[in-house]
Formats: sequence, structure tokens, C-alpha cells
Amino acid sequence: MSTQKISLNDRFDLTKSPVLLNGTQALVRLMLMQKERDRAAGFNTAGLVTGYRGSPLGAVDMQMTRAAKPLAQNDITFQFGLNEDLAATAIWGAQQAELRGEGKFDGVFGLWYGKGPGVDRSGDVVRHANMAGTSALGGVLMAMGDDHTGESSTVLHQSEWALMDAYMPIVSPAGVQEILDYGIYGFALSRFCGLWVGLKTMKDTVEATSVVDGDPQRMQLVTPDFAMPEGGLNIRLVDTPHLQEARVIDYKRFAAEAFSRANRIDRRMWGKEGAKIGFVAAGKNWLDLMHAMSLLNIDEAEAERLGITTYKIGQTFPLDMTSFHDWAEGLDLIVVVEEKRKLIEIQIKEAIFDDRQGRRVYGWYKGGAGGMHRDELFPTRGALDPIMIAEKLGGILIEEGRDTDGIRAGMEALSDARRNDNAEDIAARLPYFCSGCPHNTSTKVPEGSRAYAGIGCHYMAQWMDRDTLGFTHMGGEGANWIGEAPFSKTGHIFQNLGDGTYNHSGVQAIRAALAAGTNITYKILYNDAVAMTGGQHNEGDLDAPRIAREIKAMGVKRVAIVYDEKEEPARDPFPKDLEWHERAELDAVQRKFREIPGVSAIIYIQTCAAEKRRRRKRGQFPDPDKRVFINSDVCEGCGDCGVQSNCVSIVPKETELGRKRAIDQSSCNKDFSCLKGFCPSFVTLEGAKVKKEATLELTLPDLPQPLLPRIDGTHNVVITGVGGTGVVTIGAVLAQAAQIDGKGAGMMEMAGLAQKGGAVHIHVRLAENPEDISAIRVATGEAHALIGGDLVVSAGAKTLGLTKTGQTGAVVNSHEIITGDFTRNTEFALPSDRLSLALQARIKERLTLFDASELARVTLGDSIFSNMMIFGAAWQQGLLPITHEAMVQAIELNGAAVERNLRAFEIGRWATLFPEEAARHITPNVVEKPRSLDEKIAFRVDHLTAYQGKGLAKRYSKLVSEVADPKVREAVAKGYHKLLTYKDEYEVARLLRDTEAKARAEFDGDFKMTFHLAPPVLGGTDSTGRPKKRTFGAWMLGPLKLLSHFSFLRGTPFDPFGYSGERKMERALIRQYEADMKQVLPALKPETRDAVVALAALPLDIRGFGPVKQANEAKAAKRREELLAAIRQGGAGMAKAAE
Repeated sequence: MSTQKISLNDRFDLTKSPVLLNGTQALVRLMLMQKERDRAAGFNTAGLVTGYRGSPLGAVDMQMTRAAKPLAQNDITFQFGLNEDLAATAIWGAQQAELRGEGKFDGVFGLWYGKGPGVDRSGDVVRHANMAGTSALGGVLMAMGDDHTGESSTVLHQSEWALMDAYMPIVSPAGVQEILDYGIYGFALSRFCGLWVGLKTMKDTVEATSVVDGDPQRMQLVTPDFAMPEGGLNIRLVDTPHLQEARVIDYKRFAAEAFSRANRIDRRMWGKEGAKIGFVAAGKNWLDLMHAMSLLNIDEAEAERLGITTYKIGQTFPLDMTSFHDWAEGLDLIVVVEEKRKLIEIQIKEAIFDDRQGRRVYGWYKGGAGGMHRDELFPTRGALDPIMIAEKLGGILIEEGRDTDGIRAGMEALSDARRNDNAEDIAARLPYFCSGCPHNTSTKVPEGSRAYAGIGCHYMAQWMDRDTLGFTHMGGEGANWIGEAPFSKTGHIFQNLGDGTYNHSGVQAIRAALAAGTNITYKILYNDAVAMTGGQHNEGDLDAPRIAREIKAMGVKRVAIVYDEKEEPARDPFPKDLEWHERAELDAVQRKFREIPGVSAIIYIQTCAAEKRRRRKRGQFPDPDKRVFINSDVCEGCGDCGVQSNCVSIVPKETELGRKRAIDQSSCNKDFSCLKGFCPSFVTLEGAKVKKEATLELTLPDLPQPLLPRIDGTHNVVITGVGGTGVVTIGAVLAQAAQIDGKGAGMMEMAGLAQKGGAVHIHVRLAENPEDISAIRVATGEAHALIGGDLVVSAGAKTLGLTKTGQTGAVVNSHEIITGDFTRNTEFALPSDRLSLALQARIKERLTLFDASELARVTLGDSIFSNMMIFGAAWQQGLLPITHEAMVQAIELNGAAVERNLRAFEIGRWATLFPEEAARHITPNVVEKPRSLDEKIAFRVDHLTAYQGKGLAKRYSKLVSEVADPKVREAVAKGYHKLLTYKDEYEVARLLRDTEAKARAEFDGDFKMTFHLAPPVLGGTDSTGRPKKRTFGAWMLGPLKLLSHFSFLRGTPFDPFGYSGERKMERALIRQYEADMKQVLPALKPETRDAVVALAALPLDIRGFGPVKQANEAKAAKRREELLAAIRQGGAGMAKAAE
């Protein structure tokens, strides 16, 4: 098939069709299409779009902004809504524009958007505006974004019942095409019946991408013959509530039903009159139903043969009762496939109540009313999926005597899929704060305090050990404490409140707390972006000075500004009577504020890290000429830098002397809070440039074209990865390539919280024709291809459940991408071997694993191209039915780093054809370490000699040589060495001397070094009570060199540092260890072996410096007692002690 010439500009060019659109882009095109239809009909109309962002409609404002030019050319205005109900009020106003004879246009058609909770909070204006009505040449659509499964929401929700309560008609699109079709229908319906119209959107329909027919005149609508009341049904200038209600109930509702009937928005799809079993569904569930029928091997002809008819409902309320009654005539059984609370089912039962004719209606239950202990058919919890629906329908058909070989085969295949959906979750990738996120610091609370979370990224603080638990709906932050406080023993709490939420409605909660005289400190987290939904700017250009002025004017007497010292704001615009503190003082500020009676506030000012990164790329934000480097020889691997910064750019570095820390320079956002870790290994480098490693000059041979798979129905692809690394781009490129190839494509992306470093799944279905695709979400055991950008997500139970042995081919990046757990758990390690085995067990010989991140770094200088590399490898393996020409054109159309992305695609192809050669080019992640036990001991002997001299090395060797058992000997070799080489001032000085050489191995440039140290001779403490860290320039290398030469004083009475508590502790630990080994080694027996090994290795847990080391020593002392007790008891209680 020849490829088509396609441009990204086609999306909003009404002369181009078909086009590839996602559901959000379809809303933009819908507005342009409505304007074009009005223009063609001779009307001069305008459009208004407003609302408030929220998944699955989190990107509407961005798409509308990007399309500003074509929208403006067509008299369509986009306005950012401050919140959902005020935006809805603006839409109400637009319907009145021409009522007074002052209108510039014949009418204004309006589109409101918001997620389900925003629909709830807009109930008042929705009821008022819907009662008032719409303009005859205006009309209103409410795009309600529902999250039935709570994938990116604090509550699972559906919005139909809220709209139905206001008598608002609702249409439910089954995919992107119907967002256009039902949108056009909805505007016409709204104009005709004078009501607002709800447009149901969900992840499966609006966060989907499909090839659609974008012809503005595709929908040919008719106006029904309907007896209108005097003055019609549209909005009036003078009206009364009683007249409004009468018109809605007596006329508008029936007008909506008549419009549905006249335009056949609900219709019979399969089967004929005389059928006995009817299946009914709408929207996403219609897609699920069609998919389920295919799983049961039932096509249109087979359905007709079995006496089955299907009915697709487009307008879910009010249901066209007459058409439904006509369709249901003669049926014995009606099965309503509907998730959440049943809206269609109750209307169907109402439609046939007086004319039952023995017909049964199955929905929530198999007939009858619900009961607590009855088996549900289609539950109201969560969502339905095609597998569940097929299982339920197959069972019903067999019960009803429609047992066929095809249905039996389908049921057996479903049973197999369920049986094989048994993978365990070995590791998890939870969403996490970005590197350098302000919330890493701002959401901390002092010891003894607690905080409530709120809506926004800082919601994630609840799974980060921050004494933060509990939340409210958006805008209610802190109001829950107004009610809880009088009945709580706790006298004060902190409440996190994002600047976007403050602007939206949170300001009212502060006023309520003031009115109630509640003891609460609001932490207003000003990061200059609505980060959760894409970094949009705050409406009305809200800034920190205005927040300060507003809350002072409201009556908050004590307000502190806490800021990142790199972003210190100008103080002139702020009120004068504020406290000012650098963020290092946050703990002290909070301790002070929690003692203040009443309402107080801390405004924490630091720009969103993701937004900062974007702005720096555009040259719109300062980029400090400073990098953080960790001298791994000095680093103890204690993890305090991770605890202090909570930063995912701190990554593990494996060495012979244990796991240390390093900074991932590619992801570091230069927050520098890791420097607060109590550790002398950190240096900052000014003028340093990350060394661009000489990228491997690969000369690729002519690569053979793979045999492309044949599409049988749909070809199902699952793409996995880490949120924020370009995984969605791969799905978009694949869908675009399919369109270029003249095929149908449907893509569904998982946005929301997962964008924040979480597990991302992209589902893509490819077909020869767009109409062959029903539900896009890939169901259990349906995947033909797995393109794995991340090992953890790819080997997760959720992903493996979609695969099937023998059917699914997979290419997966084997690189270890660390999860957020590492910031809090020193010893956290990805179980990579188990993850790989899980994949191999399921995919078997059709699995390809290689370290694409490292190969991308070596060949292209940046691991960001790893996803495209995996994509190329998957194509070369024959997993994708798209031509090479279409793939190349799609990558070019995407427009981002085109040459390097094309190169990455080709290198991925090469890597899968020549795996051994590719493996040779991948640099190992760690320096070659000693392998045998003797080599490990020899390494430590040499290290001890350099540390102190041959005498200490001999002392070490003597004890180690006395241990015969290999496992115990290795534990002693490592544990004893750790104690003997305690890092005092002399050793730190010796190791720091090599810092510049180590830094030059990773950085270019004439950089200046700054050390971050807490010399005990200078004394002093910081705001947390720890010894104060200070900065020292490169001149410090001289004193360090001098100090290192005095190591011979170590342990003698002349050692000035030896009298500190820490040094005394370290020497005491050595003596204690030697005594312990002398006691336990002679009594070693099989029953005590594990405890002896644990005791011998215990010093490895005593890591860190100063207060960190002392805290770890206290934990180790407690464990030592447990282990010794178990050993003395001859192994009794061993299991517990050795844990």
C-alpha cells in the first residue's frame, strides 16, 4: 500500500480528512467544525471554550492555546477558567450575549470542560443555567471527564447522575470519531431543546488517538416536528424559576427525546426484528461489547443466525423510549452492558414497565432488584472490561440455548487467559516527585507534627514517610481540620496547599479557618505552575506577592516567606511585615509557627522543577553554572543525601567497598538540597561541563527488511516505560505511521499521576481499516507486541497479564532505572534477575532483552533515545505491521531531534540483529571488582596499608585468617575492614585529595571546586541542630594534603580529633568486634552460622558521618544484642535474629 502525505497541521485543517486526532484535539476541531457548519448555513456565530483542567481532560487548555490562530480566525475564544463553576457561569453568560440586542454575533456556541469532581462543584450553576436555557444559535456542551477506575483521581466517579438531576441531556461517544459526531449533534440538540448537553469523556475515549473522518458536514441532522410552547424553548431575558421548571419538565426533556428519535442517535446495529436476545450498550461500554463479541467468535452474521440483536445508545439521557420500545419488541431477554451506577438500565425498565410481555432485563443483576449477597452480573464498582463482559455474555448465551462451537472455543480461550493472568508484582514503580522538586523540601514537617495533603503533585507526599496523611477535595484544604480540631488531642496541624489550588478555590478554605479561629498553619506551595496537568501558568497571573497581600488582607497575622536561596524574590512587591527565611531554616520556622494560636501561613517559593527544566531549554530561566559531584571514595553509602533531598537524581554506584551514591547529571535539576546530607563527599563544580563521551562511530551494514506480521482483525501493541521519558511519543509515532501506511490506528495513553516517574502503559491497536477497531484498551492475553521501555513496568503483573505465550513478542530495555524507593531505603535494589526471569517465563523465545539506555548513551551520547532504540528493535523483530517508509516519515513528522531519533531507530534494528556485537559496545556500569574471596581480602589488605600502614593490615589479616568457614570468613573480611578504616579527619583529607582527578574523569572545562564540610574545630550547628556545614574553595586542598600526612597520630594520645565522641565510639567498636568474634567463632556450628554471619557483617550497617553514623550505630547495637542472644542459645530464635 502506498504511503500518504500527511502534515501535523492537518488536525485543524477542515479541508483535510481523514486525520489522526486524539480526543482532546477532537474538541478543538469540533469547535472549528461547528463554526464552519454555521457559516455554510448562513449564520454568523462565535464560540467560547472555558473550563478547568483535570485528567482525563488535563490538556484541553494546552491544545486550545496551541490552536489559538485557527480558533481566532473562526471567532472562537478560549478563556482559562479560574475554576469549574465560574467557567460554567461564563458559558451561561455567553448564551445571553444577543438577548439585549447588543450581540456582535447571531449566537455563541459554548464548550465547558472539567473532570468529574469539577462537575460536582458546578452543580449550582449547571442547574441555574440549564433551567435558563441556551441561545437558539448558541448551544452548550459540557465535556465531563470521568475517571471510573480512579487512575488519576482521589475519588472514582461518574457524572451522568449529577447532570441528569438537572435534566441535562447526555451523549456518550464511543471513541474519538464520536466526540466529533456527537459534539456536532450535541450543539444542534442544545439549540433545539434549549438545554445544555453533557458530553461524556473517559480515558478510553478522550485520551485515545484515532484516524477519523473530520468532514464538517459528515453529520446530516434533521429538526423534528415538535409542538413548541409560546416563546419557544431557548433562553429568555425575562423569566421566572417556576416557568423555567415547567418548560424543562413539560417540554425540554421531551424535545431532547424527540431530537434523538428524529436523528436516530440510538439505533439497532446488528440483527433483525424477530431476534430474541438483545444486547445494549453506550460509549466506552459499546466498544467493550463489540470487543467481547469478537472474543466469543460472534460477528454480525453469526449474531443474526443466533437470534441476537444489538442496540447502540448515543444519548444516554433522556433515552428515546419510543425507538427503544420498537427495537425491544419481541425480545425474550435484554442484557444491558453498563458500568458504574446503572443509568440506561433503569430507563429501559421504565420504558417497558407497562408492556413487559415476559421480557427479562439483565444488567446490574440477572433480573430483579439488587441485594447485598446476590451475585452481580455487571458490577457498579470500577469498570468493565471486554474479557469480563465476554465471560458473562458467553455464560448467558449458553444458558439461553445458544451454545455453539465458536462460543465454546471463545470461552475456553478466555478461561486460558484468566488462568495465565497469574503473574506476581515483583517490583513497583510508584509516581514520585521529580528531581529537584520543591515539594521534596516544602512538604517536610518537624518531628512531632503532622500535615494534611491536598490536590496536586504534593498529594504524593503521603507515600514518602513525611508524617503527611489525609486529604480533602480541591479547595477544601484545611477545612476538614476546622471540624476535627475541637475533638482532637492534637493542637495544631500543617496544611499543604498548592498555588494552583489556592487560586482555584483554596483561598476560601483559609477564610473559613480564620472565621473559625482554627489552629492551623497553611503551607502555600508557590511553584509558579499547575504542575500536575502540564505546567500551566496560574490564571490571572497570580504571583507570590499577591498571595501574601491577599492572605494578610484576609486577616492572617503571621506570614513567613520561605524561599530557595537561588530564587530569592525581590521584596518590594510584598507586604512589609513578613518574616523572610531561606529554605534551610524551614524546620525552625515550622517549629515556631506551630506554637502560634490561630491561622498562620508559610508561603514556600520555589519554581516547579519540571517547568524550570522546560524554561531553561528555552533560555527563559537562569541555569546555575554549578554541578554537584560525589567523591565515591569518601561516600559511605549511608543515604542521608537521599533522606535530606528526597531526590531521584541520586543513584546507586556499586563498588567493592559497598554501594555508594552518584549524581545522575542528565536528570539533575540543580536543586542542590542533596548538599544538606551530612557527608564530606560532596563538592560543587563551577564552570564544569558534563563530559561528552566520544560516541561510538557505528557503521551500520545494510539491514534486511523483516517479514511484517499480517493483521488479523487488530494487531495489539503495549508500550511501557517511565513517566516523563517520552514513552507517549513512541505510541504517537506508531499511530501516525499506521495512518501514513493507510491503516487504522487507535492509541490510548495513561496520563495523570503516572507522568511523574510512574509506570506508563500505552495501548495501541492497528487494523487494516479504522472501523475494525472497537475498544482500544488491550485486554488480558491480547498483546501481539510488547515494546518495553522499562524492565520494572514490563515485568509487572499488569503488563504480563496482557501477554500470551507464543503470541506475544517483546523487546525490553534491561537497564536498571531506579525507583523512588531508593531515596528512603539505603539498601533498595531492583530485583532485575527476577524481573527478567518473569518476562522469559511468559514470552519465552520471543523475548529480546538489551541495555538500550547504555547503548543509546554510548552511541548517541544520551540515554533519552533508548525508547526509540527499543522501538526500532521491535520493528526489526517483525512485531509491527508497518512499513519502514511510514516509520521514517512518522519520526520526521514528530519533529523532535529527527536525525538522532532516526539513528536510534536504526541502531535498535542493528542491535537485535547483532546482539553480541552490540553487547561488546556497552560499557559496564561498574569498574571490574575482585571476584574471589582471596581477591577481596587482598584488596582490603592493600586498602588498609594505604589507610594506616602494614601494622593495621597485619592485624586485619590475622583475624580473617583464623576463620575457616568461607561464608563467615567473607563476612568478617568485610565487616572488620569497615570498622578498621573508619573515616576520621585524616582519612577524609587523604581521600578528598583525589577529588579533582575523579571529577575530571566526568567533567570538562576549567572548573572551580567547592568543598562542603563541617570541620569540628569550627563548631556551630545549623537550624536542625546538626553540626554546621560550610563551604571551602579549592585552596582547601593545601590544608587537606597537610592534614592527611598526620594520620600516624590516629589512635594515639596525641591525636587531637581522637577525643571526640565519634572517634571514641569507632575505636570502641573495633575492640567490641574483636571480642565478639573471639567469643562466637570457636562456638560456630550449623545452627548458629547464619547469626554469626549476620553479626560479622553488622559493621557494614554502621555507615555515615557524625549524627548519621551515631544513629546507625544505635540501631546496630540493638541488633547485636539480638544476634548474640540467639548465638548463646545455640541457634534458638535464630530466624528472627538473623532477619
